[in-house]
Order: sequence, then structure tokens, then C-alpha cells
Amino acid sequence: MKNKSLIFLGIFCLSMFSCTDGFDEMNTDPNNPTNISPQYLLPFAIEKSVDRYWGGNTRFERLNIDGAMLWVQYLSRNIYSNEGDNYGITPTFYNNTWKSFYTDGLVNYQRIISQSKADGKLPNTNYEGIALVMRSWTFSLLTDLYGPIPYTEAIKGSADEPVYNPSFDSMETVYKGLLADLKDANEKLKVGGPAVSGDILYNGDILKWKKFANSLMVRLANRQAAKKPAESKAVLAEILGNPSKYPIFSSNSDNAVLKNTDSRPSNNEWHEVMVIGGRTDWSMSKTLVDKLNGLKDTRISVFATPINGAYEGIPNGLPDAIATTYLSSAATLGSYFTKASSPSVLMTYSELLLDLAEAAIDGDISGDANDYFQKGIAASFDQFGASMPADYYTTVGTISKEKILDQKWIALFGQGVEAWTEYRRTGYPVMPAKDPRAVFENGGVIPTRLPFPTTEYSLNKSKLDAGIALIGQDNMQAKLWWSEL
Repeated sequence: MKNKSLIFLGIFCLSMFSCTDGFDEMNTDPNNPTNISPQYLLPFAIEKSVDRYWGGNTRFERLNIDGAMLWVQYLSRNIYSNEGDNYGITPTFYNNTWKSFYTDGLVNYQRIISQSKADGKLPNTNYEGIALVMRSWTFSLLTDLYGPIPYTEAIKGSADEPVYNPSFDSMETVYKGLLADLKDANEKLKVGGPAVSGDILYNGDILKWKKFANSLMVRLANRQAAKKPAESKAVLAEILGNPSKYPIFSSNSDNAVLKNTDSRPSNNEWHEVMVIGGRTDWSMSKTLVDKLNGLKDTRISVFATPINGAYEGIPNGLPDAIATTYLSSAATLGSYFTKASSPSVLMTYSELLLDLAEAAIDGDISGDANDYFQKGIAASFDQFGASMPADYYTTVGTISKEKILDQKWIALFGQGVEAWTEYRRTGYPVMPAKDPRAVFENGGVIPTRLPFPTTEYSLNKSKLDAGIALIGQDNMQAKLWWSEL
């Protein structure tokens, strides 16, 4: 279970109050937080990076529920449409997302790696492997959100040869490095090896960490396949061809989820916003509701709470004066997602299977695309505790790439950031025509990326300019490297 930042704060407070009155003695404090061991760094870093990804609870910077969940038309705003639903965001949105992933997540994962490697102060290959997986996951989020990012020269401010103005790497370079790092993590993670504590994701189950590392490799290889087909095919063939060396998710019990608790501050971020904070600004999007109703998809009863026994949604982008007229009829987010203990999801068995279905139908692997497809759908129903209609596969119809991506979109509900990446990469699902009453910013274009933070303009301008040159423009319409559109 996640312990939030209390562990870190407790150690920090201990260090402050265990100091003597002499300033010289303060400099030799044995509890100085710069020397915190991996068992304390790990839960802090996981909690901070996962909470930021899942949405956060600070207004104007909630990445998921005020950004991606709206842009992929899972949710709609019933008020304050200018907070994401009309494609408008504030600088704090992209500034603090960048800052948190780097300083709260990556810096601490790197500290764990430095301490845990063979020549570190606390050698432990399992801590090193876990931190490599989480560092790779966090870097993958950053590059999928912004495009080119500091990677090879990043998080080196306290290195023996510090880098204070890191260069921006292309997405292609980042993906290549992440695939190599995840492969390295799989090698370092030893089942039956040194014990770890503070693991709030898998509770020290190293086999599950190996499965997560290799499943992430499948995700990344599949995403880059249109741009680097030979390399992606080789990665997928190596993983699928040697399951004992490269285990991947085999059931929902392997899902990478942060298990939140019924008590603050370890509760789900959406519970904090919508229940504790009393915010009722979100309803279900008409796009999602119409799709699920058309398929007679029972997952809608998990995703949404009906009004007067009916599931209806609000078109995205409506001005407040119009959107509020739907309050008496529009379904709201289901309690499955707003409970205090609702999990924050990083990756699932269902997503993995649908990634493999896409790879198979594209000819990148030799497996049966329809088998992966149907198993992926079944895994999603099972994940959400919904009973799949007996004729659901018939209702969905003959497999195609579009239908695979449609089902991945449904299965990723809640993981708005990942669904947004898949949409920007493939153009699926095909979104309906915009409601004529809707008013959008960004030229009416669903955002394709986040702008670079203002801090990079003020502190790292020359390197930033080179990064912008890789995508042509720093706005929310630039296409990213893996885009197949």
C-alpha cells in the first residue's frame, strides 16, 4: 500500500530535530536526508510519480482528469470548460507536470540506482532493477507528453561531472535508451535475490517486476513499430520467443497498480478531488457513453453512475451555460474510480494483449491477432469486475486494427494519458464530429503534446531551441515522432 510522502517527511523531520546546536555538527548529521536509503526513497518516488500521472489533486495542473481524460472524450466538463475540455490549459499544468516527474520521480529513482549498483554504498541488484523500471516508465511518460526531452544528460546535476544544462534528445533516442534500460532491468532483477522493502507497487515480488519491465518493452516496441519496424520486430521476437527469460503479464494479478487506501493521505487522488474536495465538475462524455451503449457494453455500469436509470453523456467543449443544462441527465463517474481505495493503474494485462493483437495484425509478430484481441477484451471485463455479454464478440464484429484500438481505448478508461498517446499515435478511435455549440481553443485541434515548461526557456534556452527544432514548433499541434498520421 502506498505510504505517501509521510515516510520521506518523517526522515526529514528526524534529521532536522536530531541535530545539535552547533552548526558544524549539523554538517555531520548521520540522518541527513541526502543519504536516505532506497527503502525510503522508493515509496516516495513511486507515490509522487504515480499520483502525478493519475492526475494529482491540485487545480489547474491535474494531468489526467483536466487534460487527457477530456481530450480522449472519456469525461466532459459540466462547468469550467476552459479548464481542459476546450483544449485550454494554464502554464502550471505543463510546468509542474515536468517539474514533478523530474524532481520527485526521476531524481529519486536515480539516487536509488546510484546507491544500489555494484560499486554503490548499498549494493542490491533488485533495488537497482526496480528503479530502472520506474525510471524508464517515467521517462516514457515525459517523452510521450512533450516529445524531445533531456534524457542522456538529464538528472546529472549532482554527478561527479555535473550537467546543469542538459541537451534534449529526440524521441527516437529516448525510446532506444528505454528499451535498453528495461532489458538491463530484467537482467538485474533476480527472483530469490536480495530482499527489498518500501515497494508499494508489488510488495517485493520480483517476478512481477520482471513482468512489468518486459510488458513495458512490448508497449514501447509496439508504439515505435511504424517508425522502426525491424528493431521493434526484433524486440518483440526476443521477448515472446523466450518467456522464461522475459516473462510478461499473464493475468490481471500481474497488473501494475498502486493500491491506495481508505485513509488520507494514502487515498486515491480522484477521491481527494471529487469526494473530499467536493468537486462535481465532470460528467461522462457523450462519445464514450454512445460507444458503450451501442455495444451493449456492461463496463459502462462500472465506468459511470446513471441518472434516472439511464446513461447519457455531455458533448465535449460546450460553454458552461450550455453544459450545465445537462446536469440533471448526464451520467457521472462511477464509484469504482472515486472510492478512497480505488487503484491508480500504470499498465494492465488487457493492454498488453491488445498491444500484441495490434502487433499481430500489423505483421510484427506471428501470433493470432484475433486470439489476442478476444483475450484482451475478456481481461478488461475481468479487471473491472463486469460480466461480458455472451454475444459481445459478435457485436464487436470482425477484427481490424481500428477495432483493436477502439477496444484498447475502452480498456484504458481511467488511464487517460495512455489512451491519449494511443489516439495521437494512430488516430483511433475516430472521434465524432464536434458539437456545433462547442467552443475550442488550439484551433479546434485535439492537443497533440504539452508545451515545454517556461523554466526551460529561462534556464536552458539554447538546448531547448535545439529540442524544439526536432519537432518544428513548441505548441499543442506539433506531431510527435511515433505518429502514424
